[in-house]
Amino acid sequence: MSQPALPTHMTCIAITTPGGPDVLKPEQRLLPEPRANEILVKVHAAGVNRPDVSQRLGRYPAPADASDLPGLEIAGEVVALGEGATQYRIGDKVCALAHGGGYAEYCAVQESHALPVPDGFSWVEAAAIPETFFTVWVNAFMTGRLSAGETALVHGGSSGIGTTAIMLAKALGAKIIVTAGSEEKLEACRKLGADVAINYRTQDFVAEVKTATGGKGVNLILDMVAGSYVQRNLECAAMDGRIVQIAFQQGFKIDSLDLRPISAKRIMYTGSALRPRTVAQKAAIAASLRETVWPLLQKGQCKPIIDSTFALADAPKAHARMEEGSHIGKIVLTV
Repeated sequence: MSQPALPTHMTCIAITTPGGPDVLKPEQRLLPEPRANEILVKVHAAGVNRPDVSQRLGRYPAPADASDLPGLEIAGEVVALGEGATQYRIGDKVCALAHGGGYAEYCAVQESHALPVPDGFSWVEAAAIPETFFTVWVNAFMTGRLSAGETALVHGGSSGIGTTAIMLAKALGAKIIVTAGSEEKLEACRKLGADVAINYRTQDFVAEVKTATGGKGVNLILDMVAGSYVQRNLECAAMDGRIVQIAFQQGFKIDSLDLRPISAKRIMYTGSALRPRTVAQKAAIAASLRETVWPLLQKGQCKPIIDSTFALADAPKAHARMEEGSHIGKIVLTV
């Protein structure tokens, strides 16, 4: 297919100043030019994620080499190829991890960070894959080494990260325990396959984990809370357990911490952020996903849970929905 005629300008959503959702405003900008090994994608849908909210608040500035526009995952059609880009053709349907710039009609992404839209997936479902699946796969499986027969504890079980973790853990033969803050969220997690769902508002998740595991604890903990959860996670971990910290919703600092469980249980405690990883590192995650996870998606064994969709111009409403905290699954912008 020949390259289609492209407009010179596009509509995008910019962060005009750090602040609440209302600082997200539509702008007209020049189309991005795909650089070497990049593809230009006409965006049909873009996922909304916590890092977008943090960037809007001024707490997570875009890297120097990234677009200043929010948006870290997209789905759409390839409309132009940068020099050396050979993996995709004009017209191919892809979903991709973006280095920013997803809240727009067009977005340039590394071709090695793009994956084909799974058969039968809508644009909205495809856009809900990259950020969460990359994050869960690299942290829970590549770094955390979760394997069949093991048990994982995932905090925020009804979030995009949590729902993805449940589906992947179950598909690959692991048991999974989750925490969430309402019965509606807990029931959604159970329907997805969570073996145990704990209400962190009314139950002691340490006690519940020990009961569920016969006192052994869990092999892997995927945590986005930090703060007061750090000590309790150490108590939940099994011998040779792994804890992976992916966010700090309760803050970065802790008043007191007893580190003895790390030695006593030989716990591996590590952390990870996706966006600062190199192009090659993200490409390796994409390749691993394509090999192991894409067959599950193609067979319909895993599919993103969609909470709600908003038009691109309604990005402030999408951010308000995320900050409200009652969503179950992914929030997606349609373009």
